[in-house]
Amino acid sequence: MMFLALAAAAAFQDTAALDRAVGAFTGRPQGVEGGARAAIDPRLRLAPCSTVALSWRTEAKDAVVVACAGPAWRLFVPVIAAPRPAPAPAAPMAAAPRMAAPVIKRGDPVTIEAGSDGFSITRDGIAMADAAPGARLPVQVAGATKPVQAVAVDTGRATLPGYD
Repeated sequence: MMFLALAAAAAFQDTAALDRAVGAFTGRPQGVEGGARAAIDPRLRLAPCSTVALSWRTEAKDAVVVACAGPAWRLFVPVIAAPRPAPAPAAPMAAAPRMAAPVIKRGDPVTIEAGSDGFSITRDGIAMADAAPGARLPVQVAGATKPVQAVAVDTGRATLPGYD
């Protein structure tokens, strides 16, 4: 994180000074790879800040965060990313692994079971997708607004994730 002291003599924050600060932070001029995509909009009416903090938004360095603690405001300045190298061609695959046949098909009635020592619970629903044993699938349960995620066990049977 970098802190810069900016003169705050005007009624609003000087966006050109912020642009210069971003350029100094990235080490690259605006409009080139590694620099800001564009200037900060000069129509912004930010409260003056005597010290701004600059940091990368993420490890990908795709944007610079320009922030003021008092008065509180922050901007995200997009950075021109370096072109990504083309992926190497994949080696030809001998044979794709054969997927297990689905034990639950879309539209099938499904009983979802969950439990442990001392308790068990079941709910009936309708499968919203096909699923092989061990695969996840959404199940629409009566009275629920969203489908429940379940794991296929056998024909017409599923369990909640985490309950084997």
